[in-house]
Amino acid sequence: MIPKDIKILHIDSNNPIMMEQLQEAGFANHEDFKSTKEQIEAKIQDYHGIVIRSRFNIDKTFLDKATNLQFIARVGAGLESIDTDYAESKNIALIAAPEGNRNAVGEHSLGMLLSLFNKLNQADREIHSGHWNREKNRGYELDRKTVGIIGYGNMGKSFAKKLRGFDTEVLCYDIQENVGDVNAKQVSLAELQQKSDVLSLHIPWTPETDKLVDAKFINGFSKPFWLINTSRGKNVVTSDLVEALKSGKILGAGLDVLEYEKLSFETLFESDKIPDAFQYLLESNKVILSPHIAGWTFESHIKLAQTIVDKIKALYFGESKNKKEEKRVTGIGGFFFKAQNPSELKNWYKKHLGLNTDDYGCTFWWKNKEGEDCSTQWSPFKSDTNYFEPSHKEFMQNFRVENLEKLLENLKEEGVQVLGEMQIFDYGKFASIIDLEGNKIELWEPIDTVFQ
Repeated sequence: MIPKDIKILHIDSNNPIMMEQLQEAGFANHEDFKSTKEQIEAKIQDYHGIVIRSRFNIDKTFLDKATNLQFIARVGAGLESIDTDYAESKNIALIAAPEGNRNAVGEHSLGMLLSLFNKLNQADREIHSGHWNREKNRGYELDRKTVGIIGYGNMGKSFAKKLRGFDTEVLCYDIQENVGDVNAKQVSLAELQQKSDVLSLHIPWTPETDKLVDAKFINGFSKPFWLINTSRGKNVVTSDLVEALKSGKILGAGLDVLEYEKLSFETLFESDKIPDAFQYLLESNKVILSPHIAGWTFESHIKLAQTIVDKIKALYFGESKNKKEEKRVTGIGGFFFKAQNPSELKNWYKKHLGLNTDDYGCTFWWKNKEGEDCSTQWSPFKSDTNYFEPSHKEFMQNFRVENLEKLLENLKEEGVQVLGEMQIFDYGKFASIIDLEGNKIELWEPIDTVFQ
């Protein structure tokens, strides 16, 4: 089917760029932000796609009526409001956008943690009430603490990345294997519970995670700890959390989500009676609350919409044929090694092997298969040089790259450790990264005309 024949129903409002870009791509878009679930069901057979946030569940009844549905796109990180198994059995593509708000969630989690440690909310309320209590509001430092993350996907990785500026040990636990990276060491759940001073949840709401944090789970921790939950409220048993706060087993809690939330996230206070455990959270100085907004920033509002647009277009068009293939390493820039007497060594190579050496060693120029200029630099350094730090190896690699600034952005997103900031000289741009074994690798985007 061509785009103009693909009809998409939008049942929640989103950033305008979504509608604009889908229309530009040729899709037929209809909005209905007010009809009931039953009213939507009565016409859903006319649509090939539906874009939702959290207005109602997409269940078997809905899916049975959606006889022409090809995709469901949720403008958010999770798909728990959709009967995913049944949808997939009907060959309906499921689209989510965790990439769109992962940075927002990471920042919000860190903000909650620092506010708890420094008692910022309590101190602010007291000062506004005319009280200046310094000792009562003495805080804690995050440095030298161990932070445990459960769920190491988009959100967990983002939070770990934010912790890189602190002197912390970061551990992660996930049901998937080999997800740890330079920002977090993957461990067993038992080890995480033994070592953590802080627990941050970044997991979906599934049968396996429902009521995960209960009294037994909490008491499985070796030390009192702080809890951050920006995932789903029903992953935590609130009454057990309150008892742990009262006993001191949990030192403080930052909660962006609550067990009592309704699906729409809008009606929490509409019930006649607030549960006792929730009332405790509202009154406790050990608790910071926010209304499920960790992933809902001005920036993520745009990113979420753009991610959904890109995935819908990819579903029908595939990858753009005109999109330039991203290049990373384009050649070997050099091989640097330590020597007892670099000057004598360079002279020896010049005399006996004819290398055209200078203060830096020798540069070999060559063409790659695309006819581009590439070089390899052979450079001996004194044995006491600090140029190789923090690597302990006697040698260091240097690679030519095409777009160093963009590459560094991508590498940081992928959890690769980047040393310091990019440096710019008249002969090129330089930056260094660390590989999995702690080896320093220099990346070089040369300005070739300088060497002609």
